[in-house]
Amino acid sequence: MSEHDHDEDGYAGTATLLVEETELEVEVELRGHFQPIDGYYHWYGRIKRNDELLELTGGKKRKVQLRTPQGGADGEISDVDPWDRYRITGTSTPPFAVPTSLDEVEATAS
Repeated sequence: MSEHDHDEDGYAGTATLLVEETELEVEVELRGHFQPIDGYYHWYGRIKRNDELLELTGGKKRKVQLRTPQGGADGEISDVDPWDRYRITGTSTPPFAVPTSLDEVEATAS
């Protein structure tokens, strides 16, 4: 475990991806952190291989909306890896719960 692991929040599980007018059920693994240099929260992760998504986008970068049971956010998909998993990134409010107080951070650490 690196020294920064405790600074990251995240979500892994089922999500709904909206690409243009098409909704797809996808599996995601997401992480995020507050970046004090620019003052924004940055979230990112990978979408498990989804043949329908590959067919719809052709491996190209797209603006999307991602919704999890914890929330929704606008983002961008890009960078398909050798396992056909898209990278997804976003800035500002993430599509997952983030502790907003020190008490919440301590509770999730135990």
